[in-house]
Amino acid sequence: MKSLIPFRPSNGGFLAPFRQEMESVFERFFGEPLEETGKVIKAFAPRVDIEETDKEIVVKADLPGVEAKDVEISVSDGVLTMKGEKKEEREEKKKNYHCVERYVGKFYREIALPPSADPDKIAATTNKGVITVTIPKKPEAQPKKINVKVQD
Repeated sequence: MKSLIPFRPSNGGFLAPFRQEMESVFERFFGEPLEETGKVIKAFAPRVDIEETDKEIVVKADLPGVEAKDVEISVSDGVLTMKGEKKEEREEKKKNYHCVERYVGKFYREIALPPSADPDKIAATTNKGVITVTIPKKPEAQPKKINVKVQD
């Protein structure tokens, strides 16, 4: 007599591919593991806009609710690193209930810089939850205009 139970592979059952896909989705959404003091923690990667002109590179990172003191920006070996921690607490009191929500999460983002970037003159500002990092280009890397002269 044939069994009515379908074949199930021994590597975790028929739900194994679904579980692996869900783990991959959560990994992409919540960020990559970040090594810190010997343990692995999760960090989200803030969204960034990168704009390059002839004179500078401007990186804008969306970090709403993050204070300037909680952000660390550094440059090493041609890589701009932004990391820190977001701490948020919201409290709501109404007649029939009292709700307190807290959120704490680390963020981490690395951006490779071109060789023309001048890491000694980087400036960072924040305004309304957007951190703007301005990286000037080295003078020798900036394009030089050459005027065309008319010959007589």
